[in-house]
Amino acid sequence: MLEIRPNCELCDIDLPADSLEAFICSYECTFCRSCVDTILHNICPNCGGGFSPRPVRPKKEFRKGVSLLHQPASVKRKHSKYSKEQIEQFIKKISE
Repeated sequence: MLEIRPNCELCDIDLPADSLEAFICSYECTFCRSCVDTILHNICPNCGGGFSPRPVRPKKEFRKGVSLLHQPASVKRKHSKYSKEQIEQFIKKISE
């Protein structure tokens, strides 16, 4: 089950569970649409993979026991361990 992280790991903007601006890689690294498009150029700075829109977990329980109420989104904020310069170099290397 997806962790549904609460923020962009780069700019730290809030990304609520129902945000359509949240993007994840296959390792669930989470970034906002703006960072993915303008800084990361669809390359995860952690693994080098691409991004997909993060699915929205429903607030309302449409099926018994399946909703944000029963499987809440994470509240633990994550931040990139790489500097802006390290990210730029990595993106450039991957893009070549």
